[in-house]
Amino acid sequence: MTKNIMIVGVGGQGSLLASKLLGHLLLTEGYDVKVSEVHGMSQRGGSVVTYVRFGEKVYSPVIDKGQADFIVSFEKLEAARYMEYLKKGGRIVVNTQEIDPMPVITGAAVYPENLIEKMETAGATVDAMDCLTLAEQAGSSKAVNIVLMGRLSKYFDIPIEKWQQAIQECVPPRFVKLNLKAFELGRGE
Repeated sequence: MTKNIMIVGVGGQGSLLASKLLGHLLLTEGYDVKVSEVHGMSQRGGSVVTYVRFGEKVYSPVIDKGQADFIVSFEKLEAARYMEYLKKGGRIVVNTQEIDPMPVITGAAVYPENLIEKMETAGATVDAMDCLTLAEQAGSSKAVNIVLMGRLSKYFDIPIEKWQQAIQECVPPRFVKLNLKAFELGRGE
């Protein structure tokens, strides 16, 4: 059975490293894996969506609406924006940080309130945490992506050592210790 994970965020937040890490881990676990960056704006501030699909045999990297088992989001508004992709019984793992999109910055719109509650009211199971504070505790605000991977790892039947090994293999050596700490803080153990 194929499982589907959407990683959504804003350009410059490290969603590509998160999807690379996840893809690497799942390949080492023997799954067929397809990873695809869908809407990417390489400059900071643009919405970035990455699909990670894995299972015995995966034919397409694309996740359709109502098919995502997990949405991992770097920011609340991005989670809400892609909620229609979540399957019934799916889970949203979200950083509670708010990053104002351009319409809010220019004053044309207001950042929506109570997004976590609205997503839960709409039927989503939401695991929300302040990943930015945890990343800073680990040593860098840029480690939000690995904090999120730590949190996501709680929902997988893959030993923690395998996750840690994947971090060591995907992250530049000088950042391994910091990222292992961020993973641990995200996992909450």
